[in-house]
Amino acid sequence: MHAVDHVIRQSLYSDVALIRQVSEYIINSGGKRMRPALVLLSAGCFNYSGSAHHTLAAVVEFIHTATLLHDDVVDESELRRGRETANALFGNAASVLVGDFLYSRAFQMMVAVDNMEVMRILSD
Repeated sequence: MHAVDHVIRQSLYSDVALIRQVSEYIINSGGKRMRPALVLLSAGCFNYSGSAHHTLAAVVEFIHTATLLHDDVVDESELRRGRETANALFGNAASVLVGDFLYSRAFQMMVAVDNMEVMRILSD
């Protein structure tokens, strides 16, 4: 999971300060990271020996987080896991922007893995 967290932090970088600020808030808000853990466990079950599983675990987390950001805007949620939602703190526009950023970055990361089967599965 440390390797996944490293990929997440590297991949969050943006020249746009607001994106960095909201992204850091969301990623540091806790959460169990169950989806990335399942990716790593699945890789272990199949004796995968490469490093793409760290990137793909981060991809899954980014897609999940993007959907949460958008969901909080649609539902006008003010709290998630006992903390203020990004839209409550930064506004709806910033939350949608960062959700779109995370979703787009996830696809950039998938393309970097260069595996059409992975891209097909995750895009579906």
